[in-house]
Amino acid sequence: MNKRILVVAAHPDDELLGIGGSIIKHTMKGDIVRAIIICEGESLRYAKDVGQSKATEEAAKILGIDHVYRLCYPDQKLDTYTLTDVIAPLEKISEEFQPNIIYCQSACDANRDHKILFEAASIAFRPIDTFIEEFYTFYTASSTEWGYPRNFVPDTWVNIEDVLEKKIQAFECYSSEIREYPHPRSSRALVNQAHFWGNQCCMDSAEVLMTIRRTIR
Repeated sequence: MNKRILVVAAHPDDELLGIGGSIIKHTMKGDIVRAIIICEGESLRYAKDVGQSKATEEAAKILGIDHVYRLCYPDQKLDTYTLTDVIAPLEKISEEFQPNIIYCQSACDANRDHKILFEAASIAFRPIDTFIEEFYTFYTASSTEWGYPRNFVPDTWVNIEDVLEKKIQAFECYSSEIREYPHPRSSRALVNQAHFWGNQCCMDSAEVLMTIRRTIR
């Protein structure tokens, strides 16, 4: 039976940095994947439109994402809202879509928006919603490795060797976010990172997850 997958990310491109390959694997199996992008991602760093909305849609087509919910909270200002302000739209989307598997950013990340998003998600996607079977956090390049304390401990490795090239193609839709190598948010560094994670489990390339909750009924 096909699954319903919900990816929850703070900013445009976070969904790709973390689990772009895993998303492709899901869509190749016929699973329905939707993504929530909480913040608009441009106002603080660029003070102008740098095309992230268009990039999100282009990347979604490559990944096979069915629909992207863009909530457009201001970039790096989630801490100016109450937690319930962030929880409410997550709960609404969850009730409508009824996802089986949730992927979210980690509370271990350096970025404050990521931390707040996880705190909200951990409440919005409580196990009282019995359709939710699995809940994971993912590793976001240029945030998880810079967080402290370093509490992201992966327990699940997803082989993405056959889709790594496609993941990089989707990432490169976000021209405003690409940095020069050896920055971790460069195409070459993302390939290196995939090899690093994969080699830990005798695979060529992988993405890693940390299990928050997994229920077997």
